[in-house]
Amino acid sequence: MMPLTMAEAGAVNSIRRIGGKEETRKFLKSLGFVEGSKIILLSRHGGNVIVRIKDSRIAISREMANKILIG
Repeated sequence: MMPLTMAEAGAVNSIRRIGGKEETRKFLKSLGFVEGSKIILLSRHGGNVIVRIKDSRIAISREMANKILIG
């Protein structure tokens, strides 16, 4: 497992675990970040990342992306 920030752009990965405080996990879950979901890192901009998950493009901070473990 590795944090989302270390993913290769364009590669399809699966979310294995979401860390952080309960509030953070609930927020990410509301955006569609749930264990087992497929996720693609589209690009990085100034530390933030843009991902595709469940047919949506979402930008999240580097801090949030580090809490999402993929594998």
